[in-house]
Amino acid sequence: MDMIQVSGCVVTYNEEDMIEECVSSLLQCTKDVEFQLTISDNCSQDRTVPLLEEKFPQVTILKNEKNGGFGYGHNQILQQITSKYHAVINPDIVLKEDVISKLVAYMEEHPEVGMITPRILNFDGTEQFLPKRNPSIRYVVLSKFKPFHKHRQFYTRELDHLETPTEVEFCTGCFFLIRTELFQKIKGFDPRYYMYFEDADLSRTVIQEGYRIIFYPETSAYHKWNRANTRSVRGIARFLTSMVKYFHKWGWKWN
Repeated sequence: MDMIQVSGCVVTYNEEDMIEECVSSLLQCTKDVEFQLTISDNCSQDRTVPLLEEKFPQVTILKNEKNGGFGYGHNQILQQITSKYHAVINPDIVLKEDVISKLVAYMEEHPEVGMITPRILNFDGTEQFLPKRNPSIRYVVLSKFKPFHKHRQFYTRELDHLETPTEVEFCTGCFFLIRTELFQKIKGFDPRYYMYFEDADLSRTVIQEGYRIIFYPETSAYHKWNRANTRSVRGIARFLTSMVKYFHKWGWKWN
């Protein structure tokens, strides 16, 4: 019996410090599907590309003409993939088990599911409570401030204590699996987002196409999650720019 084909893409920009651990874990842990990994490099200025070429000759490397952002990098391979499922993966993700095969198995049994994401953990084993509801102005703005932490808990469904596969509205962009045919049909990520909100936008489009999105907590991936990027002046500017684009597209809603 032929193994199910799964493609995966990691977008890189100056990731020499973490990309080896990420790629090594993906290749070592993914065993029960036929997995082909592509690195889409957005003009790294460090040793990211030479390191990958030296350590992982079996991995395809795309050298993009510019650093066009997260969605841009992932969209570069959109028309080249022929797999049944496609994994979108951050360079700061590390696997310790065959997460991808477990997600594929669930989607094989549930054809109505278009996207699926595992539980995301910090390296100390605690859970990263990431958004699972559509962004609203209240969730996005107030959840940034500690006195309004309850809004973030609602936004991430932290207090729901999700332990079984659960339908959600928002699939985090750090690691998810999507049906390749669907990903190509909707033309991947909206290229107007350089960074931030592109995953929320994609999630809404998938649901608009009539598919369900599942949070699958029965398997986990580890995420290093460098929050410093969101706290720099440039990071804040990009966040606000993408937020405006998102709400302009989907409607300015307080709740």
